[in-house]
Amino acid sequence: MLTGKAVRIERIMDRNSGRTIIVPMDHGVTVGPIYGLVDLRDAVNQAAEGGANAVLMHKGVPRCSHRRHGRDIGLIMHLSASTDLSPYPNAKTLVGTVEDALKLGADGVSVHVNLGDETERHMLSELGKLTSSAAEWGMPVIAMMYARGPKVTDQYDPDVVAHCARVGMELGADIVKVNYTGDPKSFETVTRCCCIPVVIAGGPRMENDEQILRMAYDSVAAGGAGLSVGRNIFQHPDTSRLVRSLHAIVHNEAEVKDALEMMRS
Repeated sequence: MLTGKAVRIERIMDRNSGRTIIVPMDHGVTVGPIYGLVDLRDAVNQAAEGGANAVLMHKGVPRCSHRRHGRDIGLIMHLSASTDLSPYPNAKTLVGTVEDALKLGADGVSVHVNLGDETERHMLSELGKLTSSAAEWGMPVIAMMYARGPKVTDQYDPDVVAHCARVGMELGADIVKVNYTGDPKSFETVTRCCCIPVVIAGGPRMENDEQILRMAYDSVAAGGAGLSVGRNIFQHPDTSRLVRSLHAIVHNEAEVKDALEMMRS
């Protein structure tokens, strides 16, 4: 591995645990300025103070979120976009380059691919070109891989999720983000077939703290490399406290009951 890539990966993944907590904040393009992402500096600050490893955002956001104080946090530049206003919201397109990310001081880039969509071939082509470009610069690539399309009946099916992870790995990603399959046994079928770190998405808003802490614990127990969770973190009433509790599980292997106690203390 190039030294530059190794250094950048250590900015977005803990060098001791080999795991990460990423807080995506790219939702403004897709759905607009939702609750939790209106004051971007505050959102980043809460994630950083809680101990998140990195935030993920589009190239125009750092100018609104760079804090110039407080705890450091990694930056991942998201290069894919579509909006919910489009008749084709699952058709992601590249809106930035590795060079853009380098100029902004980013530690990694990410790209979103929806397998099964009618435009899958274009997204796969862009992923392949991006990983080639990133390799030249020593820039880590996080591939967000989901199954969304006419032939997909269950995007959380372990075989489908494993297929998503494997595509990201085989096309050159350094980290792959996928849906959580719902339990450790089935998720182990995903991590076992993928030789790069696998992190899980947060999915729909959860009903309580125990649900997200349990999901984090079980996914790590199944060989997962951590979390890439957005709304369930930045829309939480106490983001910093939640991230601290997740940090205890992901990096320090705390039990769920102990992490819950941290939430309540």
